[in-house]
Amino acid sequence: MRFSLRIFLGYFLLVSLLAAFLLKLVGDEIKPAVRQSSEEVLVDTANLLAELVQPDFVAGRLDDGRFARAIKLFAERNPQAKVWGVARDKTFLRVYITDAKGKVILDSTGQAVGQDYSQWRDVYLTLRGQYGARSSPMDRYDESTTVMHVAAPITKGKEIIGVLTVARPNWAMQPFIERSENKLWRAGLILLAIGLIIGGLFSWWLSHGISKLTTFARAVSVGQAVAVPHFTANRELTTLAAALGNMRERLEGKAYVENYVHGLTHELKSPLAGIRGAAEILFEEGLTLKASDHSRFTGHIRQETARMQQIVDRLLQLATLEARHSLKDTEPVDIAKLLDDVINALSPQAGTRQMLHAPWPSAIIHGEAFLLTQAIRNLLQNALDFTPEHGQIYIELTIDAQSLQIAIHNQGEPIPDYALTRLFERFYSLPRPATGQKSTGLGLALTRTMLELHGGSVSLANHAEGGVEAKVCLPLD
Repeated sequence: MRFSLRIFLGYFLLVSLLAAFLLKLVGDEIKPAVRQSSEEVLVDTANLLAELVQPDFVAGRLDDGRFARAIKLFAERNPQAKVWGVARDKTFLRVYITDAKGKVILDSTGQAVGQDYSQWRDVYLTLRGQYGARSSPMDRYDESTTVMHVAAPITKGKEIIGVLTVARPNWAMQPFIERSENKLWRAGLILLAIGLIIGGLFSWWLSHGISKLTTFARAVSVGQAVAVPHFTANRELTTLAAALGNMRERLEGKAYVENYVHGLTHELKSPLAGIRGAAEILFEEGLTLKASDHSRFTGHIRQETARMQQIVDRLLQLATLEARHSLKDTEPVDIAKLLDDVINALSPQAGTRQMLHAPWPSAIIHGEAFLLTQAIRNLLQNALDFTPEHGQIYIELTIDAQSLQIAIHNQGEPIPDYALTRLFERFYSLPRPATGQKSTGLGLALTRTMLELHGGSVSLANHAEGGVEAKVCLPLD
């Protein structure tokens, strides 16, 4: 399982459990909170009505008094109200009054007059000077039919002479409870979705950074010249990347020096042996050389010395490039113009050989113009060196959506099979047909390094129609 997926699943589980817990906690509090608020209102209502009914109750005209008429008219009213989107076309408040013995003497619904309510908690507790309230279901098998009752004492002086109870069904509050619960769930789901999106982005950001480090480590393990990755707003990964970069430089530096010392030693053996042999003959005591022989031996020394200097210079150039892991001072480079400049520069060496090409398409990339010029020049110089007199070299530039390709096809002899896999090795070279001499064997290695610094690649292969084809691929910006 991918690291990013593990992080996301862990975050998803944590956020989901936390969201479910909070939603349940808040959801469990909505119904009690609404009912507590309703009870608060009923307390005030019961006490207000108890004060209003007290004169009629004491005067003994409760049945035909103003309060009884008002209660009857109240039960018949149509509020025509819309409370928070919920329509109200009738009243839900029930009022009943008991005497000091708990017998119902007035009921706004008319259903309980004459009944003994003395044992109901609302009446029982109120008659004893306590707060009386209860919730009782109308159908004992159905919890949704519960009705909240709140009572207030009717007093004469300090004596409790009766009880007034107001009752309201809890289902009348259910639409508001459900509305609040629905809003809570919607808000919770939205917050959960936002949290998961943030978690997903965080997981991707962290995983992307680790993936960049993994890609960097893999590239280093196969010897690719890649820049040390940098991470925005992630100091830990940036520090780790820098540490990996330093470790790479130390390890590469040690292997690099060992490899180059062995290669350089091997390549310098031949010219040094030639110089030493010629010098020993020139300075051998008692040996008199002809002028032509003297000139030949001194010329050989100069030639081998120049070859050694060329090897050292090219090797230093290659070492400098291979120590770099990114480009410097990049600029827009017109590849068509670059090809024209290289062809014009090598035209005097072409002799009877022809360099042909179709009109160039427009192609601009960002890079180091000097390095790109050197790379293309090395390939074209190689093509000239291995093309016979009166032969042709065809250069083609093509572009697709993501990259450009340069193909250089000459009419020389095919590359031997044993050499195809070694052409880009340092110090490996094939003899030139014209002179039979080998080059330093560093030109193609330099070319590959220059192109890889630009994110490109180069390959050499025998062409199906004869000759050899060099292909360069460079990414477009």
